[in-house]
Amino acid sequence: MKAAFDRMLPEKATVIRDGVECEVDAKNLVLGDIVIINAGDQIAADIRIFDTKNFKVDNSTLNGESEPQWRSAEYTHENALMTDNLVFYSTFCVEGWAKGIVINTGDLTVVGRLASYSIEHDRKETPISKEVSQFMHIVSVSAIALGCFLFVVAFLLGYHWIDAILFLIGVIVASVPEGMLAIVTIALSVTAKRMSSKNCLVKNLEAIETLGATSIIITDKTGTLTANKLTVAHVWIDNQIGEIDTSAEENPQVSFETTSHSWKNMARIAILCNSAQFNEDKSVPVMLRDTSGDPTETALLRCVEAVEGNADVFRQMHKCIVHIPFNPMTRIQVSIHECADFK
Repeated sequence: MKAAFDRMLPEKATVIRDGVECEVDAKNLVLGDIVIINAGDQIAADIRIFDTKNFKVDNSTLNGESEPQWRSAEYTHENALMTDNLVFYSTFCVEGWAKGIVINTGDLTVVGRLASYSIEHDRKETPISKEVSQFMHIVSVSAIALGCFLFVVAFLLGYHWIDAILFLIGVIVASVPEGMLAIVTIALSVTAKRMSSKNCLVKNLEAIETLGATSIIITDKTGTLTANKLTVAHVWIDNQIGEIDTSAEENPQVSFETTSHSWKNMARIAILCNSAQFNEDKSVPVMLRDTSGDPTETALLRCVEAVEGNADVFRQMHKCIVHIPFNPMTRIQVSIHECADFK
């Protein structure tokens, strides 16, 4: 598990050392480093923010919160996880930029302490292991008691003491169910195979019985019961609702006319007034490509790329001149672009 947490660490971080901005390996960050965080960066340590501009972070890897959170240089809460001026290792910057000072690295970060707790915490017995252990104790005690009783009876009936002992051992061995382990394993394996047909992969067989013994499951929805990924399913065009097939990984079926001027204008705005970007090559299906940026903007980017295609080419034809990120106070985002196709 420790190795899995180590793989979450980003490779590089932008820092200011001796007044010079430079990139260093994230593992070489030390307390007191001044770190610059830009949109799309993964945060490489626990950092206290002192300067921001429209800064939002995705804390879903830490607390499961699906919506990006606004962060600023203001101290707003006594709880470190709730205050606005702290960002944490393994989370992502989805919008804006910030500067901050490193306050914790490695195992001392919040995520590092969670990893250490997961490793050091004693594993609790599952319900089936408790039941099997209790059953075997009862059977063993009963077998020993019965064997001792029959040993005394055999000895009183005149059997030689060696024969009585052999009779005692035979009774105890015969009373203990030696095939118990095999029966339980086979039963759980059959159940695991049935669950695999329902697209449920079981790594620990004991977890099957634990799930069956559970009466109430308390969980958040996004990221646990869903994929934590926004997808455009409907659009409003020409006074009608158009549908988009959300199950398709590429070239989805649509119920509206893609040649209409309304759709073209909507697609143009969704692509240009959008900070999300694809991080992978075009060989990967559109809906499966890794992206950086706000989840809503990512959903718009994937939608237009899947329906129209060539989103990067369109952006190159209309280079951005000025971009004003979304502001919760004004509730607006503005971008000004060159019109390469303007006549």
